[in-house]
Amino acid sequence: MQQIADWLQKLGLGQYAKRFAENDIDISVLRHLTDADLEKIGVSLAHRRKMLAAIAELAGASPSRHEPAGCLASKIRPSATSHRCPRTSSVRPLSAHMDPEGLRGASTAAGAGSWASG
Repeated sequence: MQQIADWLQKLGLGQYAKRFAENDIDISVLRHLTDADLEKIGVSLAHRRKMLAAIAELAGASPSRHEPAGCLASKIRPSATSHRCPRTSSVRPLSAHMDPEGLRGASTAAGAGSWASG
């Protein structure tokens, strides 16, 4: 939990460290947090946006030579090199997030659906 507290402090949001600890939020769940999750534990709107942007940066940062891609441990606290992250892919296709009708609407809005209309 200290890694999360250090990360929050680095963001200037150390006041939320206790809430993260009370809700058992550690590095393994950090990248899975949603806006609704953060709101539920009492994080203000502006601070939720700041946290979510920082989480996205962590997830998108290039891995070090000691860790698999997607490992957040050393990006939050570089001295955490003894932590080993499992090799899993965090990249999922858009179809995993949206139903077929939602995908059709997204492609039409982007101009890709004109071929289907006739």
